[in-house]
Amino acid sequence: MSVLFEPFPLRNVVLPNRLVLPAMVTRLSGEDGLVNDDIRARYVRFARGGVGLIVLEAMAVHGAKSGPLLRISSDDFKPGLSDLRARVHDAGPSKVVPQIIHFLKIARSGWRQTVDMLSLEEIDAIVDAYGAAAVRARECGFDGVELHMAHAYTLSSFLSRLNPRKDAYGGSLANRLRLPLRVVERVRRRVGDDFTVGVRFLGEECIRNGYTVLDAGPIAIELARAGVDYVSLSAGGKFEDARVIEGEPLYPYTGYSGDRCMPGSAYPDGANLYIPEAVRAALRGAGLETPVIAAGKLGSLELAEKVVARGQGDLVGMARALLADPDLPNKWRAGREDTVVRCLYGNVCKALDESFRRVDCTLWPKKLGQAPLSADTEPPAWPAAGAGLRAECKDGRVLLRWQAASDNEAVYGYQVFRGERATTGGALVHHASVRALSTRYEDSRVVAGGDYRYAIRPYDLAGNRGPMTDVLDVHVPS
Repeated sequence: MSVLFEPFPLRNVVLPNRLVLPAMVTRLSGEDGLVNDDIRARYVRFARGGVGLIVLEAMAVHGAKSGPLLRISSDDFKPGLSDLRARVHDAGPSKVVPQIIHFLKIARSGWRQTVDMLSLEEIDAIVDAYGAAAVRARECGFDGVELHMAHAYTLSSFLSRLNPRKDAYGGSLANRLRLPLRVVERVRRRVGDDFTVGVRFLGEECIRNGYTVLDAGPIAIELARAGVDYVSLSAGGKFEDARVIEGEPLYPYTGYSGDRCMPGSAYPDGANLYIPEAVRAALRGAGLETPVIAAGKLGSLELAEKVVARGQGDLVGMARALLADPDLPNKWRAGREDTVVRCLYGNVCKALDESFRRVDCTLWPKKLGQAPLSADTEPPAWPAAGAGLRAECKDGRVLLRWQAASDNEAVYGYQVFRGERATTGGALVHHASVRALSTRYEDSRVVAGGDYRYAIRPYDLAGNRGPMTDVLDVHVPS
């Protein structure tokens, strides 16, 4: 069995496998911050798929206005969260922890509160809020709690090299760590020694003059010594390079740092892996065995296994890949990777969040609101006359077209395979995925005078693959 499916112990729990769903914005909750039917359905679906650890989307530890964001800021929210925890546990073997967050104020005028505006009393209140929220997480029966110290939010802004404070909470790394360490120490004291406490923070800010892995290693070491049981590494997602839109609040994922946070199709697979690798090496060099969660466009079994084998991470985080196919863990465990519905990494989900709209996967059948559930075993088929795969070279691009496939339930999409005869001997590898509504694909990653090979394969709601088309050889004119 793959190393990914070996049980993995944390402080008080044993994960059934090394696959992790990192916290992911859904915008499914209402303004009241309560768990609703949509939230329950989304996370039960993930649990059915067999992922080892589910980190619930960030929920506020305080009562500031925030729009559609879950809350854990008072006991009023405990019944809904307890029910959600029970439903997730009943649905599958997954362990589940809430990610808890504090954020500063932001206005549509473009104004935003910064950490240097906080009084010492307000800083003390943040520590109190995190401690109380962590206790509520334990009382709700969760398997642990994750402290959000990443991206554009309060604790991350204290850690940032751009932290503008001039007192004991700003300037040197030791000072910038002061509040995050106070939070960890308070949470650990409040929840006790038999409850898992994780932290998600930035391995690299990905902004000008922001910190890099050179600071992230020491940050991880100090957090681990303070009592955290795992560190989860992200990147970017900062206000400092966010795109300014008049009349709209800043959204911290619209600049380069936002691209680095969620690497899209233009980035290579595993684009951020050097970050967890460096942080893990720093931890091990300090004699600490604290597990590291690696993330950032990790969508294939081969790559996930390499992350563990190469020491780039102990656990493998994948948000968008699991959004596209929540059943990915069960399929990998059963040796059925060829039935996985692969993420397009087109970041439509990111754009929906940016527009403050419900976050669904663009691959899902419209209006379903979930990844489809199907036990079908019959693969799709091409028309009797064949797929009719053809290509046109235009403006330095290759445009592929084909006939629609059919299925007893529904065609879900098409895989595009490509090979380069000059470098790979014509071996075909997965190149892209296309939604079922489209029977065309435009390849812009070609060069003049290049020789390429293409083939298309349809798949259905269960991920069953139909026959691959004949290979089409294409020469791009010089």
